[in-house]
Amino acid sequence: MRSSPGTSTPNAAGDVPPCADTIAAIATPPGVAAVAIVRISGSDARAILRSSFAPRRAGGFAPGRLRRGAVVDPQSGQALDDALAVLFPAPHSYTGEDVVELHVHGGSGVAAAVLAQVLRAGARLAAAGEFTRRAFVNGRMDLAQAEAVGDLIAAQTQASAKAAALRLEGTLGRALRELRAELVDRLVEIEAHVDYPDEVPAPDSSALAQCVGVQLVRLEALLTGSGAARALRDGIDCVIVGPPNAGKSSLLNALLDAERAIVSDIPGTTRDIVEDWVAVDGVVLKLRDTAGLRTTSDVIEAQGVARARGAIERAELVILVIDGSRPLGADEREALELTNGAPRIVVCNKGDLGNAGLRELRSIPQAAASNGTAAFVAGSVLRAETVARVRAAIARLGWGGAAIGANASLVANGRQIDALTRARESLEQAQATIAAALPVDLLSGDFGAAIAAYGEVTGESVTAQVLEGIFSRFCVGK
Repeated sequence: MRSSPGTSTPNAAGDVPPCADTIAAIATPPGVAAVAIVRISGSDARAILRSSFAPRRAGGFAPGRLRRGAVVDPQSGQALDDALAVLFPAPHSYTGEDVVELHVHGGSGVAAAVLAQVLRAGARLAAAGEFTRRAFVNGRMDLAQAEAVGDLIAAQTQASAKAAALRLEGTLGRALRELRAELVDRLVEIEAHVDYPDEVPAPDSSALAQCVGVQLVRLEALLTGSGAARALRDGIDCVIVGPPNAGKSSLLNALLDAERAIVSDIPGTTRDIVEDWVAVDGVVLKLRDTAGLRTTSDVIEAQGVARARGAIERAELVILVIDGSRPLGADEREALELTNGAPRIVVCNKGDLGNAGLRELRSIPQAAASNGTAAFVAGSVLRAETVARVRAAIARLGWGGAAIGANASLVANGRQIDALTRARESLEQAQATIAAALPVDLLSGDFGAAIAAYGEVTGESVTAQVLEGIFSRFCVGK
């Protein structure tokens, strides 16, 4: 019988080499602090502990219990620091190997001296993310959990940290391993029939159809929340544009609740892009206030306008601010045309001063649209209720507006979304094959592709190159 595609583990496939040496790194951020941690992982971790640490009292190391002593240079006998040491034996440590942590005083010089001693004792300096990579290779976590570790470290809001913590629990990996195992079983049945048609009956088509249907429903549920989860993880690039004096800087300041940008009645005050970060419903937005969009002979202002146009092309969400107190002019109409087609919120500002422009905007269907890719807000950005409506529109267009719950936080990066999208496409092709009553062996390719795609997320069918890309984004020491 042929082997089923996509069923090998990284170690079995030979793509991920075993971890034979011992690594070490400073696991705490650089700078002055009360404590710094030097982390060691590998087969020589205990030997390095014995040669580099002298406990105050005799006795062995109980797993997970801190012991006080001194980090020493065995050649000179000099004490490098008064420290604490702890041993986490394999296989129940973070990496699945023997792990030792030396908790020393937090000065950068002390931590560097202790790390140097550990390296002299036989460890090598860990690469970025190598501790977590070893945890994956040694089966302590799947690849989706490993990525969640990086997300948790990089989280900028409580909401994104909570979502990363949920992914770290392994819910996504468990769900995909269930789907993968079920497809493998069906594929084995198909291939057994293809190889031994006289001895093994063909699988029941209705059972295959039910299996594929259930898998598609579960995949759709995972992918439906991926946009929200990705926004929570990566944030959203949001640009504020519009003609001069429309109130762009005032809106930026209102969203930030700070006087970040200069507000003036003089056209052309903002000549370059002003950037800052703000959290809306737990999602981080990179807000950029740009130069007013207009035709100008001022060389410096023209450069700012050009940069504003470039920012519009790169933005994931555009907030177009227009002065609604006066009739629309050429600059306003050009700005509407320039931002048309992008995910856009049109803010008709200065409603406290008049509504001539508001009446015109409401007569332009594209400007006043309120749908999945556009929103319209009228009022004054100096009023809290208007700013609240802008925030609600950002949430609706950016990630659907609803609170991001546990299911929506599971699939959170482009790599995972791409793999599961390919799995869905393969299963949809299989569904069409079953519905057309075509030969059952035609399902093998589609089932195998879906199995491999599931394995890309959890790590069963991942390559060393993919791992390198994932863990290179981690900090050293994690």
